[in-house]
Amino acid sequence: MANPKRKTSKARRNKRRANWKLSMPGLIECPQCHQPKLPHRVCPECGYYKNKEVVAAK
Repeated sequence: MANPKRKTSKARRNKRRANWKLSMPGLIECPQCHQPKLPHRVCPECGYYKNKEVVAAK
């Protein structure tokens, strides 16, 4: 089996791991209540989806 000839340095190892960060979810404004919500989902505040009430409001 092939083995590495040299130890991988911490800088080289950390460069590989630098792109594992999380990104913010894309939020949009609800057209009914103007609260931020995830796209293509029912608004948790007002219960509307595509200008129709789908879930009863709290």
